[in-house]
Amino acid sequence: MLFGGFDHKIDKKGRVFIPSAFREELGESFIICRGIYGKRCLCVYSAEEWGRLVEKIGTLPSAKSSTVKRFLYDGAFNVEFDTQGRILVPPTLREYAGFDSEVHIIGMDTNLEIWDSSLWNTESTENTLESISSVMEELNF
Repeated sequence: MLFGGFDHKIDKKGRVFIPSAFREELGESFIICRGIYGKRCLCVYSAEEWGRLVEKIGTLPSAKSSTVKRFLYDGAFNVEFDTQGRILVPPTLREYAGFDSEVHIIGMDTNLEIWDSSLWNTESTENTLESISSVMEELNF
């Protein structure tokens, strides 16, 4: 299970350090792509989780499945860690996510999200104690 939040710099070559706890879960080779949940961030999936996502997309009606696949696959890349635990974020993804110099990496259970830090700061201010509490009430937890 991937969880926790970490702030890191993205270097001039587009490399970002991924914390070791996340690296173990992701494996040697994994997928980075545009976020598909209505947010301008990047998602990182282990090969196994990517396979599950692709399988679920395949259950959609053909027209919807094709639309999602075009968006997702056009911006998906297979990546690996370098010897220092960094990944190279392709330029098209850096541009899509608006990466400047700092990113925020969040473990989201089955995948990671990587946000430009300024976008994350804006996004996280929308998640108030009250808004989260109202969602948790739906769970009767």
